[in-house]
Amino acid sequence: KQWYQRRVAITAGGFLPRHTAQHHRQHILALVKQAIKESGVAICEIDCVSYTKGPGMGAPLVSTAVVARTLAQLWGVPLVPVNHCIAHIEMGRQVTGAVNPTVLYVSGGNTQVISYMNQRYMIFGETLDIAVGNCLDRFARVLKLSNDPCPGYNIEQLAKKGTKFIELPYCVKGMDVSFSGLLSHIEGSANKLLTADECTKADLCYSLQETVFAMLVEITERAMAHSGSDQVLVVGGVGCNLRLQEMLEIMANERGATLCATDDRYCIDNGAMIAYTGTLMFQQKMLTSIEDSAVTQRFRTDDVHIAWRE
Repeated sequence: KQWYQRRVAITAGGFLPRHTAQHHRQHILALVKQAIKESGVAICEIDCVSYTKGPGMGAPLVSTAVVARTLAQLWGVPLVPVNHCIAHIEMGRQVTGAVNPTVLYVSGGNTQVISYMNQRYMIFGETLDIAVGNCLDRFARVLKLSNDPCPGYNIEQLAKKGTKFIELPYCVKGMDVSFSGLLSHIEGSANKLLTADECTKADLCYSLQETVFAMLVEITERAMAHSGSDQVLVVGGVGCNLRLQEMLEIMANERGATLCATDDRYCIDNGAMIAYTGTLMFQQKMLTSIEDSAVTQRFRTDDVHIAWRE
């Protein structure tokens, strides 16, 4: 995963669909062989093949779905279509031991506050435009920060050196958030502020982080109050950010609740979360035929029937 991030994100200037799909096509067969070898599992012991149905970038989804269909037919096992967002949640619950948490799902493509009810992960609030990870990544490019290992991580490190808070638009609308206006504002004012020596790049990163994370903590706390939850689980790539975890933990402690968080092995996209969620779905016979195994770039978290939970 780390090699993939460096190879694709750094050389291509981000995760561009065409380059990412090309990477998948070049390496997936070797990866499958390596996984089988390292696991010590015989082909006859494999019960199903799980794949990401969506949401995500179209070209990479198609590339891996083709391989999943092929392997399922070669091995004579069923296909399991996994929702990427649900996989993040289930992997987070498995790793942290969270029972019934309010979930903050934050990544480059998604920003949602979620609670479980009646075999659905219900979305209490979400972004009205761009995801928080996309907001951070795009501002990193304004400051010409490196993509190595990823823009969001470099903003996090630079923000630790910030000492001056620059007031930015705070856009919470009910249970939803908006980042596009905030991003436009800081993009438009960054060079002017830096040129006038009114602040440093570190100050801007610090101010941006504090503002967007405060917005996320506010709507997460409101969802916890509504649902009566005593746990908050943060998942998705931005969930690796230690400052976000710190702010969530402060909020949770003040409510007598606990924070459940993982490190980058499980926060960032990973194959284990698809495999684990696929196992839960397979046990409930939530399968798909080859004919119905198309992928979709838009697959809502609350569209999935969570048959494995009461």
